[in-house]
Amino acid sequence: MTENKMAYGKGLDVGTVNLVAAEQNEKGEVVLRLKRNAFIDVPVDAYTKNMLTRLNVPYVVQGKKMYVLGDHAFELANVLNRNTRRPMKDGLISPKEADALPVMKLLIGSILGEPRIPNEVCYYSVPGDPIDSNLSVVYHKDLFDAVLRALGYKPSHIIEGHAIVFAELAEEDFTGIGISCGGGMFNICVAYKSMPALYFSTSRGGDWIDTNVANALGIKPTKASMIKEKGVDLTHPKNREEDAIAIYYRNLINYTLTNIKERFLAAENMPSFPDPISIVFSGGTSMAGNFIELVRAVFKEMDFPIPVREIRMAADPLNATAKGALTAALLEMAQPAG
Repeated sequence: MTENKMAYGKGLDVGTVNLVAAEQNEKGEVVLRLKRNAFIDVPVDAYTKNMLTRLNVPYVVQGKKMYVLGDHAFELANVLNRNTRRPMKDGLISPKEADALPVMKLLIGSILGEPRIPNEVCYYSVPGDPIDSNLSVVYHKDLFDAVLRALGYKPSHIIEGHAIVFAELAEEDFTGIGISCGGGMFNICVAYKSMPALYFSTSRGGDWIDTNVANALGIKPTKASMIKEKGVDLTHPKNREEDAIAIYYRNLINYTLTNIKERFLAAENMPSFPDPISIVFSGGTSMAGNFIELVRAVFKEMDFPIPVREIRMAADPLNATAKGALTAALLEMAQPAG
């Protein structure tokens, strides 16, 4: 009887920094699995294998290569004073990373698991077209379609900002602005009654902050990222490093809100919003201390084109994209065939 209650379909947040898979179990609870989207290659020899086993660090051997994946890669890179390798850059599959595809298949397979029924639908997040770079989303989509098919899933994609609308704006009739603040990009979707009216991405995110802080202070981007992730209060920075992080956060927030405003003013056929809307922020880069307070401060200095009721954080910032993608998958799987 349990099988009849199972709601099939999975959601996948394909983030530059983190991968998050979401599914519903037989009790109707959302089950989440997260993995850092990073790896490091290590020599394929007995000494390295013994060292990793001693340190309790799992590794994967594929052909003539050996990888440490996820958080273990991040920790090992800091011990060895190396940068982690990243399958993705600027929100898309990295064109310069030769091992990106096989590693992505390993990482995604480890959190999605096997399909529970043949051709189970998996919705994965894709960025909106970037407005400030010529990066192609088309190639990215084709690659992830292929990865998910190879794992036995029926792939479908959802614009990342739209997934935030699905996850966070149900009580507002899926009307408002969803913003996903990722490592490689910020993704923005303006929706009216669940339909995306305007969506795009910018190629500035958490990595952009790390790179600029690293350049300003003469440190490695990995070190800047570690300082940021340990916890920074953006409204009360305590030292030179935190001050630099807060400066670049403010710049990034201003850049994002200015682009939304300009696209609103330039867009044709924009729906009229009869009531003030909500703007919801999510994603790992939004989780710095007092992020929303800084957003509200920057917003106050702007003449925004439509009335805004509130600016708030997603209830579950790190997992909102995966939950929104899961909602889309459940809706598709619930529709009668044909």
